Amino acid sequence: MYTRKNQRDLSTAEKRRFVGAVLELKRSGQYDDFVRLHDRYYVTDGSEGPRVAHMAPTFFPWHRRFLLEFERALQAVAPGVSVPYWDWTVDSTPAASLWSDDFMGGNGRPGDRQVMTGPFAYNRGNWDIRVGVTNRRFLTRNFGRPADPVALPTAADVASALEQPVYDAPPWDSTVALGFRNAFEGWSVAGGPKWRNHNLVHRWVGGLMNSGTSPNDPVFWLHHSFVDLLWDRWQQAHPHAGFLPVMKLSSQDPQSDRVYSLNEPMPPWDVTPSALMSHQGIYAYA
Repeated sequence: MYTRKNQRDLSTAEKRRFVGAVLELKRSGQYDDFVRLHDRYYVTDGSEGPRVAHMAPTFFPWHRRFLLEFERALQAVAPGVSVPYWDWTVDSTPAASLWSDDFMGGNGRPGDRQVMTGPFAYNRGNWDIRVGVTNRRFLTRNFGRPADPVALPTAADVASALEQPVYDAPPWDSTVALGFRNAFEGWSVAGGPKWRNHNLVHRWVGGLMNSGTSPNDPVFWLHHSFVDLLWDRWQQAHPHAGFLPVMKLSSQDPQSDRVYSLNEPMPPWDVTPSALMSHQGIYAYA
């Protein structure tokens, strides 16, 4: 049993151990395997085949297992290390400690948006982008997207999603207007904003966070650690509103064999959503 802490509460030594473990995974090649895996399972509504990691009910359990796999890899390098979380409703500016030179580094520079500060800057020699949507080898960010500004989600935005009384609803994709999953994952619905909550954070950071290869930016893990925490809060607030769909969808359903129900094993781990409904006994949040 271990604890995931708010990144703002990490000591200098804890930051150093986390960053050091991430850099070691990068050196070994394991880090890029995680980037490839996330990209492989970034399957959109209109794409062929099963949809398990995004735009689907399994968004939360799939990413919980993804973070656990990453955390175990970190702990094999540095025992006791865990993935901290970034509460972007509080640490919501480029001046937040998250973006310090000894942790995540800062924004990208004007022009090519290359990150020039921190341990993940290409010019430091430790962070070479090998799995990307372009051939650029450096980490990019574009905080707030000044050309078409966006702001990070607020506590009120999160509270609105947490009030949703059901987990998900048909048609189980990015167009769902009801339920916590899409309210929080954050795809647009009729009459609403283009991006919300989880998705809006990816857009605010910008650069490589705006693609299927978003784990190329190590802040991805801190973002999704907070996503996982908020799923836990929704579960606590709605103890009788479980994961949906419970049963395998009918062969007559347009989403048949595309969307995974509670007890259908999710690739690539062959683990069911039901096995990931709780993190008790594994980790806690401080």
